[in-house]
Amino acid sequence: MRRFLLFSLPPLLAVTSCGFAGGSAEGRAADDARATARGVAAELYDAADRPAQDIGHLADDIDGVEVLRVRPDGRTGATIVVRVPGTGREAWPHDQQTVTVRRCFELRLTERTEWREEPAGVDCPAGAPLTFAPWPEDPEIPSVEEIGKALPRVPAGGTVDEAEVREAVASLGLDPRIEVRVGTVPTVDGVVGVVLTVKPYFGDALDCTVARVAPGGTNVWVPPRIQRMPGEAGCDLGNAVSPLPPPH
Repeated sequence: MRRFLLFSLPPLLAVTSCGFAGGSAEGRAADDARATARGVAAELYDAADRPAQDIGHLADDIDGVEVLRVRPDGRTGATIVVRVPGTGREAWPHDQQTVTVRRCFELRLTERTEWREEPAGVDCPAGAPLTFAPWPEDPEIPSVEEIGKALPRVPAGGTVDEAEVREAVASLGLDPRIEVRVGTVPTVDGVVGVVLTVKPYFGDALDCTVARVAPGGTNVWVPPRIQRMPGEAGCDLGNAVSPLPPPH
């Protein structure tokens, strides 16, 4: 599961003004930088529920954006200072010449931030741009095929041994960050369910694979995304033992 914000400045620059009415080329470049800062704030708007360092890191992932300061703002959210480029053309007859500037803006990204809130122009803080450690990698659940090969096959009329199922899951050598549930449910006799779950660092839906070991058949599958959303039951043991109907 990869992170949900991955973009570059050219699309943001497409919404900036390229007019020539009044002002200097540097002034137009400064306006262009402000419009770019607005675009950055809009792209980060949905990240306001994340920790401050994540917000700074996401801003740093945008091509051309330098992050100079990150300050937590509440339980989640942040106020960050970014430096962005802006370009303006000279007036005719020198309109083939451009001026590029870099300007700093303070972006407030919290649950109280209004959509399209105007970024405040600020003096650029002294010092080099911040650097961020690589994003954490989510552990990978083995493939459906690999899990299926490891789990026991019980003939029709046989009995499923829960301890044998647990041993089979243990043989997969799973990353300890993967949540493992193996067991039965009271309403279904003779069936053992397996659920392997990862909560991605980014993304709403859980990553999970479920398996049903029953006399006459062992089945392994990844529930549809809608069933893996918070509040749904796709990654519950009950879905492994008694599968949910497919979503409409």
